[in-house]
Amino acid sequence: MNAENYFWQGDRVRLRPLSASDAELAYEDSLDSSSRQLLELGIELPSSIKKKSSDLEAYADFKNAAGPLVFAIENLDGETAGFASLHSRHAKNGTFSFGVSISRQHRQKGFAEDTVRILLKYAFHERRFQKCNSSCVEGNEGSVRLHNKLGFREEGRRRRQWFMNGRYYDDLLFGLTREEFDASIG
Repeated sequence: MNAENYFWQGDRVRLRPLSASDAELAYEDSLDSSSRQLLELGIELPSSIKKKSSDLEAYADFKNAAGPLVFAIENLDGETAGFASLHSRHAKNGTFSFGVSISRQHRQKGFAEDTVRILLKYAFHERRFQKCNSSCVEGNEGSVRLHNKLGFREEGRRRRQWFMNGRYYDDLLFGLTREEFDASIG
């Protein structure tokens, strides 16, 4: 497949709609409790492949285009490496957010950065959004590095917003305007 000019492909990854075959990876990822804690979902109740399949079905083929847009992330060899979403889209204010989760065996390969760049390009250049708002729990150094690499500015923190491992953590707030994004891509 020659997809070098495909909008949804970056230097390292390609985004595609969710499919039933993604349920197994979603289930495997749900077993990575230390990583799941760093997502807003936190620790989930025990799950199954059947449950994950049902969860993914709700977002397959972008059925509810007004809700979160959820993608599977593939490396350029076609192996599923994680999941991403574009959500909290507010047309009136021109703001949005994103989520990205890379499976443990695919981390530290630049897949999250490439994925978010594709999502930012879509939101800013195709949907006319003007600002991306994002956040992560304090101590999630991988997410802080990702935001910094992408040109986000830390805009503040919400104190004691996350509860995990028996204590409260702050939520770090980040923002990136379209102009800042455009400057970062040259």
